[in-house]
Amino acid sequence: MPAGGLAKCLLPTRVGFLSKCLLAGVPAGVWLERGENTIDPNQECPPRFRRFEEGHCYDDDRDRSAQSDPYAVAIDDNEDVVDEFTLRASSRQVRRLREWADGFTKREWAVESANGLGYLVAQQLVAAGETVFDVPPMLASRVRVLGSGRSQKNDANDARSIAIAALRSDRLAVVRSDDHTRVLRLLVKRHRDMARLRAKHANRLHTLLGELHPGGVASPISVGKANRLIDRVAVDDEVTRYRVLIVRELVDDIARLDETLAASKRRVATAVSASGTTLTDIVGIGPICLAIIVGYGGDVTRFPTRGHFATYNGTAPIDASSGDNTRHRLNTRGNRRLNHAIHIAAVTQLRYDTPGRVYYDKKIAEGKTTKEAIRALKRRISDAVYRHLIADTHPTRTD
Repeated sequence: MPAGGLAKCLLPTRVGFLSKCLLAGVPAGVWLERGENTIDPNQECPPRFRRFEEGHCYDDDRDRSAQSDPYAVAIDDNEDVVDEFTLRASSRQVRRLREWADGFTKREWAVESANGLGYLVAQQLVAAGETVFDVPPMLASRVRVLGSGRSQKNDANDARSIAIAALRSDRLAVVRSDDHTRVLRLLVKRHRDMARLRAKHANRLHTLLGELHPGGVASPISVGKANRLIDRVAVDDEVTRYRVLIVRELVDDIARLDETLAASKRRVATAVSASGTTLTDIVGIGPICLAIIVGYGGDVTRFPTRGHFATYNGTAPIDASSGDNTRHRLNTRGNRRLNHAIHIAAVTQLRYDTPGRVYYDKKIAEGKTTKEAIRALKRRISDAVYRHLIADTHPTRTD
């Protein structure tokens, strides 16, 4: 039976499971210790955060940096609640959850966003030998909102909706112990965060240089260009002096980030090489894009066909036909990180004499617009990615 998952920061979380009586969700909140309500309802503008009474006691084994009160719900095959359980989040939370669930001979757990906020509890349950399903937050939300009588947003209803979602869905991903895929995901996320930080510093630097020199510096910005422009600036007042000071600090930050990004790319390339994947055979997929696809694609065997995989990564168009009018429109859903990696591969293939470029030109000759031709190429690349991922997992299987 399912068990509930985790919610967003500063909202209660759920972890659930199923058994023959079907165990359901456990909302484990990330509320700070609540104490008594100190808000005056008559004041004009209540404070954003509650105050805590002095001398409030904490559970000794509880992590004070992530205080939360997990709430568990067990349901049966008829979606009826058969048991509920509340505990304090601590280093012993999984042991206590399993002790509570010992009364159910057969059980399965469901965690909302098992690769996000529900990651820790999901991995702890898997390590303890439990079967855990990953419930998408949107699916659990729809179950709650469309349910009759229990659509209100609270811990009990959230946990129950997660359990029901796991009970009735047969396509949920089974949470597995961390492997090399998690390494690639961690590394590429770190690389992306540093790249975004560099872009933020570069944008700020562009603005400041435009205030120091007409036209600023030409893109793409580099440390050398910025330093040459700064050296030509005449510092004749206090505002200019401090503006130049900040510019030099930003240039130093960008230089440091450039070195870190270069080292990060080498680190990702090493991890990709260790993975032994054959995705490197596809033109346009380098170490970073490959790490994104493998790290965020997860277990590819959960997709029965390449069409299911294309729907997941957003390269499959959405059918918008009506009556005799048959048409499709752009799919803006799906995993946008995967979609971005496939888009980079498509653009790269168009730059060179590749089968992808030949296919693109063929679509243009058929009357497709440039955007439509690129979308068709992305779907073609998605199918190739799926074949390689399946081959990496099951060498004897083809699709």
